[in-house]
Amino acid sequence: MYIKKFQDCQQFIAGDDSILREYLHPDKEDLKINYSLAHAIVKRGQVTKPHKLKTSEVYYILEGKGLMHIDGEAWQVGPMDVVYIPPFAVQYIENIGDRDLKFLCIVDPAWKLEDEQIIL
Repeated sequence: MYIKKFQDCQQFIAGDDSILREYLHPDKEDLKINYSLAHAIVKRGQVTKPHKLKTSEVYYILEGKGLMHIDGEAWQVGPMDVVYIPPFAVQYIENIGDRDLKFLCIVDPAWKLEDEQIIL
């Protein structure tokens, strides 16, 4: 059995400026998975940097309210919403609520630095 506690995941600032804690990654854990799973926070009033991945990504919104931007379109998202982000789509999310926006990020195949491009 494998269980990882939130407090045991090291917090860091991702390339898009979100606050991340990585739960699962096949390159960092002895697990037979192809995806990565991370917990993200975008603080109140903040927005992530536009970026794109070579891989697909899914956001599962846990708390807060956001405006999700994908390839020039925008949708409001909130708790229990799921967002599919196709490979190579330019994406970013704005926190438009009155508290931190918290969500899970699933990247398949697993996230790699060389697969991400920040759009300046």
